[in-house]
Amino acid sequence: MLIIGITGSIAMGKSTAASMLSKLNIPIHDADKTVHQLFRKNGGAYNSIAKIFPETVGKNGVDRIRLGREVFGNPDRLAQLENIVHPLVSNARDKFIQGHRRRKSKLVILDVPLLYETGGDKGCDKVMVVSAPAFLQKQRALSRPNMSLKKFSDILSHQIPNREKCKRADYVIQTGLGKAYTYCVLKRIIYKLRTKKAYEADLEK
Repeated sequence: MLIIGITGSIAMGKSTAASMLSKLNIPIHDADKTVHQLFRKNGGAYNSIAKIFPETVGKNGVDRIRLGREVFGNPDRLAQLENIVHPLVSNARDKFIQGHRRRKSKLVILDVPLLYETGGDKGCDKVMVVSAPAFLQKQRALSRPNMSLKKFSDILSHQIPNREKCKRADYVIQTGLGKAYTYCVLKRIIYKLRTKKAYEADLEK
């Protein structure tokens, strides 16, 4: 089974690219969706966060906006949060992979915003990096609710620079040239990966 990681810095278009991949009938483990589930009232991270960040929780779970205000620009508090969340996300990812190995899936996608930053690329056979021009990235990011230039800068400071990610990637997916272009590129890559996997399987028979 091929394990393909997809990642990209903030506002590069990773979520859009991942949505396109799901239309190609590929199983996808979304790390951010997993975090949302962990932050629910009965989620796996709720109690631990409530103890360390009590002002960020409410009747419906963890308030991500309040939590963001607590940790951004505060490395110690951010490290505390990461020590809670990262092991739980890793466990969910491992269960996803094991489940698809049992089902004999040929290809799975790991959608991880901080793939390189957390060393998750070591568990992938190939990595796609979603990229766009810096001006477009900034424009997209600042159009988001509750985003400011300072918050945008803080987020970038905790991410490996885009140019470095692109150098390390097996595939760079450009999202600044229109959705149709991005989708065509993704389809071409997936076709090549599926064909290569089928060819290697035939050789092993």
